[in-house]
Amino acid sequence: MADGNVPPSARAQRGIRVIPRRIDVFRIFCWAASVATVGVLIWIGVTILQAALPAISKFGLGFLTNVAWNPVREQYGAGAFLYGTVVSSFIALIFALPLGLSVAIFLSENFLPSAVRQTVRFVVEMLAAIPSVVYGLWGIFVVIPLVQKFGPAISETLGFIPIFRGPVIGNSMFTASLVLALMVLPTITAISRNALVAVPNTLREGAYALGATRWEAIFGVILPSASPGIVAATILAFGRAMGETMAVAMLIGNSPRFTTALFQPAGTLAGLIANQFNEAEGLQVSSLMYAALLLMVITLFVNLAGELVLRRTQRMTLGVR
Repeated sequence: MADGNVPPSARAQRGIRVIPRRIDVFRIFCWAASVATVGVLIWIGVTILQAALPAISKFGLGFLTNVAWNPVREQYGAGAFLYGTVVSSFIALIFALPLGLSVAIFLSENFLPSAVRQTVRFVVEMLAAIPSVVYGLWGIFVVIPLVQKFGPAISETLGFIPIFRGPVIGNSMFTASLVLALMVLPTITAISRNALVAVPNTLREGAYALGATRWEAIFGVILPSASPGIVAATILAFGRAMGETMAVAMLIGNSPRFTTALFQPAGTLAGLIANQFNEAEGLQVSSLMYAALLLMVITLFVNLAGELVLRRTQRMTLGVR
C-alpha cells in the first residue's frame, strides 16, 4: 500500500512524520466576509419590506402607477417619482455615454503620450471621488444659471415637442440630468476603457493588414468587439444614476406633480425619501419605505444585469463559451 493511502495512525507506527493540516485562516475570513455581505443585504431588504407592508397591503401595485402624493389625505403613489427617476437617469446617459466612450477611446488607443493619457485618466477617476453635495452646489451656482440663460431659446425653438415646452425653471429635470451625466461619467469611462484594452491586438493588426485606417479599425473592429463591455458600463452607470440622492435633490425641484417637460421641476424616489422621511409619520413612513423598497429592487436588478453582461464579456474575451 502506498504511503499516501496509509491512515495517520499507521504512519505514526511506521515512524513516518505526520504534518498536521493547517487551517486556511484567510480563506475562512473571505468566506465569512462574503456571507456577512449577503446577510447584511438580506437584512436590509427584510427590514425595509417589514416597514413597507402597511403601504403594500393598502395600495398594492397601484402604488407604482398612481401619481398622487398627498400626505394630508393619506394618498400616496410613486408614479411621478418613478418616472422622474428613470427619465433623469436616461437623459444623463444620453449626455454621458458619448463623452465617456470618447474618453475611453482616447485613453486606450494611444493617441497622445503616456503622461497626457495618465493625467486625463487621473482627472476622470477623481470625478468619482467628489462628494455628491459638491456636485449639487456646483449645479446650483453654475448649471442652473446656464439653463436659465439658454433654456428659453431651446424652448422657443423646440417648443412644439412636449418635452421642451416652457416655462424654463432652473431647478428642473434637465438641470439634474446634466449633473448626473457628469457623476456617472467615470463609471462609463473606466469600464469601457477596460473593455477596449481587452480587445486582442491581433484584431487591430488584422484590420490594419486589410488596409483599414485607424478610425476604420476603431469603429469597424474594436468597438464591436468591446460592445458587451460598453453595454455593461452603460447599465451600471444607469443603476448608479437612479440611486443618486443629494445632488439630484438639490437640483431637480422635488415636485410631486407629474410632468413630461424637461425644464419643469420633477422628483425622484431617492429625493422623495431624503426630503420627507424626517417629518413623516404613520402611513407616510410606510409609503416612503415602499418607495425605498422599489428603488432598491430596481437598482439591484439593473446592477445585476450589468454584472452579468460584464462577466459574459470577460469570458468571451478569454475565449470561453
